[in-house]
Parts: sequence; structure tokens; C-alpha cells
Amino acid sequence: MRTLLPLTLLTAACLAACAPSTPPWLMFPSSEPSDAVFAPSTEDVAADEVASPAAPETPEQRAARLRAAAILVDGHDGVPPLLPGGAPDMASPGDEPTPAELARRKAAGITGGLFPIHVDPLPGQRQALHGGAARRALDRIDAAYRQIERHGAELTLARSARDLRRAKREGKIAALLGIEGGHAIENSLPALRSFYRLGVRTMTLTHTSTNDWADSAAGALDPAAARHRGLSPFGEEVVREMQRIGMLVDVSHASEATFRSVLKVAKAPVITASSVRGPAHDRRPLDDDLLRALASHGGIAVVSSWALFLDEAYAERAARIQQRHGVRLKEIGERYPDDPARLREEIARIEAQEGALKPPPLSRIADHIDHLVKVAGVDHVALGADLDGMAASPHGLAGIDGAPSMALELVRRGYSDEDILKILGGNFLRVLEQAEAYAASTQTALSGDGSTRQLTADELPSSLPELPAEEPRPLLPAPAPPRPAPRPPAPAPRPVKPAAPPDPGGLDLLLSR
Repeated sequence: MRTLLPLTLLTAACLAACAPSTPPWLMFPSSEPSDAVFAPSTEDVAADEVASPAAPETPEQRAARLRAAAILVDGHDGVPPLLPGGAPDMASPGDEPTPAELARRKAAGITGGLFPIHVDPLPGQRQALHGGAARRALDRIDAAYRQIERHGAELTLARSARDLRRAKREGKIAALLGIEGGHAIENSLPALRSFYRLGVRTMTLTHTSTNDWADSAAGALDPAAARHRGLSPFGEEVVREMQRIGMLVDVSHASEATFRSVLKVAKAPVITASSVRGPAHDRRPLDDDLLRALASHGGIAVVSSWALFLDEAYAERAARIQQRHGVRLKEIGERYPDDPARLREEIARIEAQEGALKPPPLSRIADHIDHLVKVAGVDHVALGADLDGMAASPHGLAGIDGAPSMALELVRRGYSDEDILKILGGNFLRVLEQAEAYAASTQTALSGDGSTRQLTADELPSSLPELPAEEPRPLLPAPAPPRPAPRPPAPAPRPVKPAAPPDPGGLDLLLSR
């Protein structure tokens, strides 16, 4: 979805070790819900398993067989064709996916992916021009629908795990929509439910800025501001409502305290799609203790293919570049917020001054998988994190063409057929099915039984001093008094908590996962 450059510092999305002895998600079967609201598909579910042939296979033959059998899901796909134009906040209706792009995905064996719908919070004038976060998210969703409808022979919208399985049988590429950043619902649970009706099946609670009910780990250019110490009471209600209707809670980009709060509330598995820790960075750490907590709740960690997560030398050099040019990067981000092509051009000039960063080998992703499997277990690891979301390959080690290589690398490392199928997509399907099953178990209607909780003024952090009320202006000028009456002194501002740093907008989107 986004064009990235290796100049980033990363944010932290963490989780907690407060799992119950019997995770609530285990109480519900991994089956398709019976309620029509949550189960638009009625076709039979195809098996994930594939029998090994009797004749000996070469590693390449075995990898090809498994890739053909797998329902290969990219757990955090930023495919440009569904979000055309490259602009972080505005869809460009003129751009279309090319037959070559779609053919590449099919050749790689991709069944489908989670396509994040991202919009940045905007300041006043730009918001007046482009709309609030909810409207811009709707524009992006419509852009995805437009492409799916225009390319119906190759693309299909997935509203459930069953739809992903059907896409595999039909040879199509399934798009599972997700919102990246809870600010997109504009503090409205009815808006959350409306996004679900449109096909949104995941939502990250925060992105690179703290919102009115959940703390973020922030982005590449600014530190985070803890305003809620995790989730506010309204934020807890957002999590409950997401799980009641069957929408996956994604804690990518969230603060550690936010994730701890989520696990206290969650009744179904939680995912993190772009926050797993590599050896290089700790801005968005999912350390071993927190990874075990994620697994104990039945969740999954999607393995990032981004070099900054995986290689310490690469990350250290990128950090040095960021330190040298951070002011300039922020300046050009503010100057060209609506011109992504010019923004990329300016960043490329900075990159050229420092020389190209050499990415680590593809095997580093498998090293990462090995570690996560050792700590959390093979049932809690998924593949993805921008397999095709990076226009410049040095930023990620596995573009869409890298998926076949990953299957072969797992074969060479001794993973069983069953485990490889789980990592390639089976685990993601399992979590989605369990979220659907939990939603069905509540036996509630989508809106009829929906929460009416609203954000209250008391929950809002005091980020700015309260200004005195503006005096009403007369319709006609009043005659000047002989002497001006003294105005009463303005009330003293209330004590305030530290304000959240301004979100750097489009630039941070380009520079941070």
C-alpha cells in the first residue's frame, strides 16, 4: 500500500502476560457461524491438509506441492492495485491494477491478503478539503470495491474464512479489508458496525498517533504520548464490540499498556500484523514474554519481511540517516502532504547522499520464523507483513515473488508439511474462524443488540488549555461608548497532561510500518 524508504525508526506494539488459565477462545468451536449476519458464505470448507506423495521429492518439488495446496494468506498486504495512486489519504480512481500485477500474484500462489485501509489524522484545513477520517476510509474502501468489481475474474471480496477457501478453489485473489488506525471510526460504535457491513474484518486500534481512547507507540518521527495508560473505558468497549460482531482486534502500532488492556478484555484471539520483534529494533517490540501471552490467548504474530526488523547493521545505518536528516524529512512531509510522487522524489535525493542500504538475505525471515515458533509454537505464527506492499525491494526481503522462496526455505529447514501449511495461511484462517465462532456464540444482532456506549468528555485527555468563551458579535456595529468597558480577565488555564505530538502525516506513513 505504501511506498517505503529505509529511513525509519519503528514504533512499538506490545502485549501482556495476563492470559487466563483457560483462554475464552477455546470454549468456542473453530467452525463457520450459523447466523447469516456473520456467515454470508454457505459453501463447504475445503481441507487444508495435503498428503505427501509416495515417491521421493526434491525440496523444490515439495515446496511447489505445498504452495499449490496452501491457502496462502498475506497477513498484512499493502498491494498497490487496491489502493491506487500511492497517496496515503486519497484514492486515485484513474489507476488500475495491470494484468501483469495480478498474474504475478497468481503465479506466486497467493490466495488472498489482509488489505489495510489507512488514513492519517489531518489538521483543520486539510480535513476541510479531504474530509474526516471516517469519510476518507469510506473513500478508500470504495476504491477497493471499484477495483474488485472491475477485475471480478481475478479478484473477490472476502468477508469470512469460508470466502478465502472459496477463492482458493476458484483460483481468485481474495481481499480481506482491514482498517489501520481506530481513529477512522471517529469515536463511533455505529460507524464501527457500518464498516463491518462493508466488509471490514480487522482493525488496528491505533496507528502512529494516539487517539481519543487508545495509546499508540507512535511513529518514526515522534515519540509516543501516553494519554490513557492503555485503553480508556470507551476503548475497552470498542474491543468488546469488535469481538462481538466478529472483527479481529489488531494491536500493531499500539503501546504495551494498550495491549495489556486488550488482553484483559478480549474473549477471542487477537492478532498483531506488523509489530513482531526482530534483532534490530525495539521501537515496536513483541518480546518473548509478550509473544507467549499472545499465544496463550490463541492469537497470531505475522512475521515481518521488513529489513529494519531483521538486520541490526541495516537498522543501525538507517537510524543514523534518520538522525542526520530527520528535520529535513519532516519538513518535506509537511510541504508535500498531498503529492506522494514529489515526496518520494525528495526522499530519494536524501537517500542518494548516503548511498544505498544493502538488505540482508531472504533467509533472515526464516530465522525470524524459527525464533517465533520456538517461543510461541507453530500454531501462532503467520506469514505476511507487506509481502507486496513495498515498491522498493530493498525495504522488504520478500515481495510477492518471494513467497515461493519462503516455502522452499521452510522445507529446507525441516518443517513438516502440516506446519508449513499453517504458517503459509492455515493459522490466519484458524484465528478468523474462531473470531467468527465467538461472534456467532453471542447470538446477537449486528446493530439491534449493539453497544450504545459513547465517548464522554471526562474520558478525553486535557491536551490543550481551555480558552475563554468568545463574546458574541453584534449584527450591526454598536455606537462607540465614551469609554471602553474593561474586559474581565481570562480564566486561568486548567492543568494539562502532556499533549500528544503532532502526527507527521503522509511522511510517517511512508517511513513507518
